[in-house]
Amino acid sequence: MERIILVIVGPTCSGKTHLSLKLAQSIPSEIISADSRQNYKFLDIGTAKPFKVELEKVTHHLIDILDPSENYDVSMFEKDAENTIEEIFNKNKTPIVVGGSGLYIKALIDGIFDTADKDEEYRKELHQKRKEFGNEFLYKELIKVDPESAAKMLQQNWKRVMRALEVFHTTGEPIWKHHQKQSSSKEKKYLLKQFGLNWERKILYDNIDNRVDKMIAKGFVEEVKNILSMGYDKNLNSLNTVGYKEIIQYLGGEISLDRAIELIKRNTRHYAKRQLTWFRKDKRIQWFEVKNFNELDQVAKNITKSMD
Repeated sequence: MERIILVIVGPTCSGKTHLSLKLAQSIPSEIISADSRQNYKFLDIGTAKPFKVELEKVTHHLIDILDPSENYDVSMFEKDAENTIEEIFNKNKTPIVVGGSGLYIKALIDGIFDTADKDEEYRKELHQKRKEFGNEFLYKELIKVDPESAAKMLQQNWKRVMRALEVFHTTGEPIWKHHQKQSSSKEKKYLLKQFGLNWERKILYDNIDNRVDKMIAKGFVEEVKNILSMGYDKNLNSLNTVGYKEIIQYLGGEISLDRAIELIKRNTRHYAKRQLTWFRKDKRIQWFEVKNFNELDQVAKNITKSMD
Protein backbone atom coordinates (compact mmCIF):
# COMPACT_ATOMS: atom_id res chain seq x y z
CA MET A 1 0.00 0.00 0.00
CA GLU A 2 1.35 3.43 -0.96
CA ARG A 3 2.25 5.66 1.94
CA ILE A 4 0.82 9.05 1.01
CA ILE A 5 1.87 12.32 2.60
CA LEU A 6 -0.26 15.41 1.94
CA VAL A 7 1.64 18.69 1.87
CA ILE A 8 -0.28 21.98 2.07
CA VAL A 9 1.68 25.11 1.19
CA GLY A 10 1.02 28.72 0.34
CA PRO A 11 1.64 32.24 1.59
CA THR A 12 0.68 33.47 5.03
CA CYS A 13 -3.06 34.18 5.45
CA SER A 14 -4.04 31.84 2.59
CA GLY A 15 -6.05 29.39 4.72
CA LYS A 16 -3.59 26.51 5.11
CA THR A 17 -4.65 25.77 8.70
CA HIS A 18 -8.34 25.93 7.79
CA LEU A 19 -7.80 23.54 4.89
CA SER A 20 -5.78 21.07 6.94
CA LEU A 21 -8.51 20.90 9.59
CA LYS A 22 -11.13 20.32 6.90
CA LEU A 23 -9.05 17.47 5.47
CA ALA A 24 -8.63 15.95 8.92
CA GLN A 25 -12.42 15.71 9.22
CA SER A 26 -12.64 13.33 6.27
CA ILE A 27 -9.26 11.54 6.32
CA PRO A 28 -7.85 9.68 9.36
CA SER A 29 -4.83 11.92 9.77
CA GLU A 30 -2.56 13.96 11.99
CA ILE A 31 -1.03 17.35 11.22
CA ILE A 32 2.66 18.29 11.19
CA SER A 33 3.46 21.99 11.36
CA ALA A 34 6.13 23.18 8.93
CA ASP A 35 6.21 26.68 10.37
CA SER A 36 9.57 27.86 11.69
CA ARG A 37 8.00 29.89 14.52
CA GLN A 38 4.97 27.88 15.66
CA ASN A 39 7.37 25.39 17.25
CA TYR A 40 8.18 27.98 19.95
CA LYS A 41 6.18 28.17 23.18
CA PHE A 42 4.50 31.48 24.08
CA LEU A 43 4.60 32.75 20.46
CA ASP A 44 0.90 32.20 19.85
CA ILE A 45 -0.97 35.20 18.46
CA GLY A 46 1.91 36.46 16.33
CA THR A 47 2.44 33.08 14.66
CA ALA A 48 -1.29 32.44 14.08
CA LYS A 49 -1.12 29.08 15.85
CA PRO A 50 -4.24 26.93 15.63
CA PHE A 51 -6.65 27.63 18.48
CA LYS A 52 -6.61 25.36 21.54
CA VAL A 53 -9.91 23.77 20.52
CA GLU A 54 -8.44 22.99 17.07
CA LEU A 55 -5.34 21.45 18.61
CA GLU A 56 -7.56 19.28 20.80
CA LYS A 57 -9.75 18.19 17.88
CA VAL A 58 -6.88 16.99 15.66
CA THR A 59 -3.46 15.82 16.83
CA HIS A 60 -0.81 18.37 15.83
CA HIS A 61 2.94 17.84 15.91
CA LEU A 62 5.98 20.16 16.17
CA ILE A 63 3.98 22.97 17.77
CA ASP A 64 5.11 24.34 21.17
CA ILE A 65 8.12 22.01 21.34
CA LEU A 66 10.79 24.65 22.00
CA ASP A 67 11.63 27.33 24.51
CA PRO A 68 12.10 30.73 22.79
CA SER A 69 15.77 30.66 23.80
CA GLU A 70 16.47 27.38 21.98
CA ASN A 71 18.02 27.20 18.54
CA TYR A 72 16.35 25.04 15.91
CA ASP A 73 17.39 24.60 12.30
CA VAL A 74 16.14 23.01 9.14
CA SER A 75 18.15 19.80 9.54
CA MET A 76 16.64 19.31 13.01
CA PHE A 77 13.17 19.84 11.55
CA GLU A 78 13.84 17.29 8.81
CA LYS A 79 14.74 14.61 11.35
CA ASP A 80 11.85 15.46 13.69
CA ALA A 81 9.33 15.52 10.84
CA GLU A 82 10.51 12.20 9.40
CA ASN A 83 10.28 10.51 12.81
CA THR A 84 6.79 11.95 13.27
CA ILE A 85 5.71 10.77 9.83
CA GLU A 86 6.70 7.20 10.70
CA GLU A 87 4.75 7.42 13.98
CA ILE A 88 1.65 8.58 12.10
CA PHE A 89 1.94 5.84 9.49
CA ASN A 90 2.26 3.29 12.31
CA LYS A 91 -1.17 4.44 13.49
CA ASN A 92 -2.55 3.81 9.97
CA LYS A 93 -3.15 7.51 9.51
CA THR A 94 -2.12 10.01 6.83
CA PRO A 95 0.42 12.73 7.70
CA ILE A 96 -0.67 16.21 6.61
CA VAL A 97 2.29 18.60 6.50
CA VAL A 98 1.17 22.23 6.68
CA GLY A 99 3.26 25.36 6.55
CA GLY A 100 4.72 28.32 4.78
CA SER A 101 8.40 27.84 5.64
CA GLY A 102 9.74 26.94 2.21
CA LEU A 103 13.08 25.63 3.40
CA TYR A 104 11.38 23.32 5.92
CA ILE A 105 9.14 21.90 3.20
CA LYS A 106 12.08 21.47 0.84
CA ALA A 107 14.11 19.70 3.52
CA LEU A 108 11.31 17.23 4.16
CA ILE A 109 10.64 16.51 0.50
CA ASP A 110 14.09 16.71 -1.06
CA GLY A 111 16.39 16.46 1.93
CA ILE A 112 19.09 18.72 3.29
CA PHE A 113 22.41 17.10 2.53
CA ASP A 114 24.63 17.18 5.61
CA THR A 115 26.29 13.77 5.62
CA ALA A 116 29.51 14.55 3.73
CA ASP A 117 32.63 14.47 5.88
CA LYS A 118 33.67 17.85 7.15
CA ASP A 119 37.23 19.01 6.62
CA GLU A 120 38.06 21.52 9.36
CA GLU A 121 41.44 22.44 7.88
CA TYR A 122 39.96 23.12 4.45
CA ARG A 123 37.16 25.12 6.07
CA LYS A 124 39.72 27.27 7.94
CA GLU A 125 41.48 27.82 4.63
CA LEU A 126 38.21 28.99 3.03
CA HIS A 127 37.52 31.34 5.93
CA GLN A 128 40.96 32.84 5.53
CA LYS A 129 40.47 33.31 1.77
CA ARG A 130 37.11 34.97 2.39
CA LYS A 131 38.76 37.31 4.91
CA GLU A 132 41.49 38.24 2.44
CA PHE A 133 39.61 38.29 -0.88
CA GLY A 134 35.89 38.50 -0.03
CA ASN A 135 32.76 36.54 -0.94
CA GLU A 136 33.23 37.02 -4.68
CA PHE A 137 36.47 35.01 -4.61
CA LEU A 138 34.76 31.99 -2.99
CA TYR A 139 31.87 32.25 -5.41
CA LYS A 140 34.20 32.22 -8.42
CA GLU A 141 35.95 29.16 -6.97
CA LEU A 142 32.59 27.38 -6.78
CA ILE A 143 31.75 28.33 -10.38
CA LYS A 144 34.93 26.55 -11.47
CA VAL A 145 34.04 23.20 -9.85
CA ASP A 146 30.24 23.28 -9.57
CA PRO A 147 28.62 25.89 -11.85
CA GLU A 148 25.16 24.30 -11.53
CA SER A 149 25.03 24.78 -7.75
CA ALA A 150 26.62 28.23 -8.02
CA ALA A 151 23.84 29.34 -10.37
CA LYS A 152 21.31 28.68 -7.58
CA MET A 153 23.21 30.66 -4.94
CA LEU A 154 23.98 34.29 -4.20
CA GLN A 155 27.63 35.12 -3.59
CA GLN A 156 26.72 36.95 -0.37
CA ASN A 157 25.33 33.69 1.01
CA TRP A 158 28.89 32.65 1.72
CA LYS A 159 28.02 29.84 4.16
CA ARG A 160 26.18 27.92 1.43
CA VAL A 161 28.96 28.63 -1.07
CA MET A 162 31.56 27.44 1.43
CA ARG A 163 29.59 24.27 2.19
CA ALA A 164 29.31 23.46 -1.53
CA LEU A 165 33.05 23.91 -1.94
CA GLU A 166 33.69 21.68 1.08
CA VAL A 167 31.43 18.92 -0.23
CA PHE A 168 33.20 18.95 -3.58
CA HIS A 169 36.58 18.93 -1.84
CA THR A 170 35.72 15.95 0.41
CA THR A 171 33.68 13.83 -2.03
CA GLY A 172 34.81 14.87 -5.52
CA GLU A 173 31.15 15.36 -6.52
CA PRO A 174 29.05 18.56 -6.70
CA ILE A 175 26.61 19.05 -3.84
CA TRP A 176 23.59 18.93 -6.21
CA LYS A 177 24.37 15.28 -6.97
CA HIS A 178 24.20 14.43 -3.28
CA HIS A 179 20.90 16.32 -2.99
CA GLN A 180 19.57 14.38 -5.98
CA LYS A 181 20.47 11.03 -4.42
CA GLN A 182 18.82 11.97 -1.14
CA SER A 183 15.69 13.23 -2.89
CA SER A 184 15.24 10.05 -4.94
CA SER A 185 15.59 7.87 -1.84
CA LYS A 186 12.79 9.85 -0.16
CA GLU A 187 10.53 9.54 -3.18
CA LYS A 188 10.83 5.76 -2.94
CA LYS A 189 9.70 5.82 0.69
CA TYR A 190 6.60 8.01 0.24
CA LEU A 191 4.11 9.29 -2.30
CA LEU A 192 4.16 13.03 -1.73
CA LYS A 193 1.15 15.04 -2.90
CA GLN A 194 1.73 18.78 -2.73
CA PHE A 195 -1.08 21.33 -2.92
CA GLY A 196 -0.82 25.11 -2.89
CA LEU A 197 -3.32 27.88 -2.20
CA ASN A 198 -3.12 30.89 -4.49
CA TRP A 199 -5.09 34.10 -4.06
CA GLU A 200 -5.47 37.22 -6.14
CA ARG A 201 -2.79 39.55 -4.76
CA LYS A 202 -5.17 42.30 -3.57
CA ILE A 203 -7.44 39.85 -1.72
CA LEU A 204 -4.45 38.17 -0.07
CA TYR A 205 -3.14 41.54 1.09
CA ASP A 206 -6.59 42.38 2.50
CA ASN A 207 -6.48 39.05 4.38
CA ILE A 208 -3.10 40.05 5.81
CA ASP A 209 -4.30 43.49 6.92
CA ASN A 210 -7.39 41.97 8.57
CA ARG A 211 -5.33 39.34 10.38
CA VAL A 212 -2.93 41.93 11.76
CA ASP A 213 -5.83 44.03 13.06
CA LYS A 214 -7.30 40.93 14.73
CA MET A 215 -3.92 40.03 16.25
CA ILE A 216 -3.72 43.45 17.88
CA ALA A 217 -7.33 43.18 19.10
CA LYS A 218 -6.62 39.75 20.62
CA GLY A 219 -3.77 41.12 22.72
CA PHE A 220 -0.65 40.70 20.61
CA VAL A 221 1.09 43.60 22.37
CA GLU A 222 0.42 41.96 25.75
CA GLU A 223 1.76 38.66 24.43
CA VAL A 224 5.08 40.26 23.48
CA LYS A 225 5.21 42.15 26.81
CA ASN A 226 4.72 38.87 28.70
CA ILE A 227 7.47 37.12 26.73
CA LEU A 228 9.96 39.92 27.50
CA SER A 229 8.84 40.05 31.15
CA MET A 230 9.81 36.37 31.46
CA GLY A 231 13.38 37.43 30.84
CA TYR A 232 13.77 36.48 27.20
CA ASP A 233 16.22 38.64 25.24
CA LYS A 234 14.59 40.77 22.57
CA ASN A 235 17.41 39.79 20.18
CA LEU A 236 16.64 36.06 20.26
CA ASN A 237 16.31 34.44 16.83
CA SER A 238 12.78 33.28 17.73
CA LEU A 239 11.71 36.91 18.21
CA ASN A 240 13.51 38.16 15.11
CA THR A 241 10.43 37.65 13.01
CA VAL A 242 7.71 39.78 11.45
CA GLY A 243 5.28 40.99 14.08
CA TYR A 244 7.41 40.42 17.15
CA LYS A 245 10.29 42.66 16.12
CA GLU A 246 7.95 45.56 15.28
CA ILE A 247 6.05 45.29 18.58
CA ILE A 248 9.40 45.09 20.43
CA GLN A 249 10.39 48.34 18.71
CA TYR A 250 7.11 49.91 19.90
CA LEU A 251 7.59 48.67 23.47
CA GLY A 252 11.13 50.08 23.41
CA GLY A 253 9.79 53.52 22.51
CA GLU A 254 11.39 53.51 19.06
CA ILE A 255 8.14 53.80 17.08
CA SER A 256 4.43 54.41 17.73
CA LEU A 257 1.90 51.57 17.88
CA ASP A 258 0.29 52.80 14.65
CA ARG A 259 3.67 52.72 12.93
CA ALA A 260 4.34 49.23 14.30
CA ILE A 261 1.02 47.97 12.91
CA GLU A 262 1.74 49.62 9.56
CA LEU A 263 5.17 47.94 9.41
CA ILE A 264 3.79 44.52 10.39
CA LYS A 265 1.28 44.71 7.54
CA ARG A 266 3.91 45.86 5.04
CA ASN A 267 6.53 43.33 6.09
CA THR A 268 3.99 40.49 6.12
CA ARG A 269 2.99 41.37 2.57
CA HIS A 270 6.66 41.26 1.54
CA TYR A 271 7.05 37.89 3.27
CA ALA A 272 3.98 36.50 1.48
CA LYS A 273 5.44 37.61 -1.84
CA ARG A 274 8.72 35.81 -1.08
CA GLN A 275 6.81 32.67 -0.08
CA LEU A 276 4.93 32.62 -3.37
CA THR A 277 8.13 33.14 -5.35
CA TRP A 278 9.72 30.19 -3.54
CA PHE A 279 6.81 27.77 -3.90
CA ARG A 280 6.07 28.62 -7.53
CA LYS A 281 9.50 27.30 -8.49
CA ASP A 282 8.35 23.79 -7.53
CA LYS A 283 6.42 22.39 -10.49
CA ARG A 284 5.24 19.41 -8.41
CA ILE A 285 2.75 21.58 -6.53
CA GLN A 286 -0.87 21.48 -7.68
CA TRP A 287 -2.33 24.95 -7.18
CA PHE A 288 -5.90 25.88 -6.26
CA GLU A 289 -7.12 29.38 -7.05
CA VAL A 290 -9.06 30.72 -4.06
CA LYS A 291 -11.19 33.86 -3.82
CA ASN A 292 -12.62 33.42 -0.32
CA PHE A 293 -12.24 31.08 2.64
CA ASN A 294 -15.57 29.33 1.97
CA GLU A 295 -14.04 27.82 -1.19
CA LEU A 296 -11.60 25.84 0.95
CA ASP A 297 -14.36 23.30 1.70
CA GLN A 298 -14.45 22.36 -1.98
CA VAL A 299 -10.64 22.32 -2.15
CA ALA A 300 -10.65 19.85 0.74
CA LYS A 301 -13.15 17.64 -1.13
CA ASN A 302 -11.02 17.72 -4.29
CA ILE A 303 -7.90 16.72 -2.37
CA THR A 304 -9.77 13.94 -0.59
CA LYS A 305 -10.93 12.55 -3.96
CA SER A 306 -7.31 12.50 -5.14
CA MET A 307 -6.55 10.03 -2.34
CA ASP A 308 -8.76 7.36 -3.95
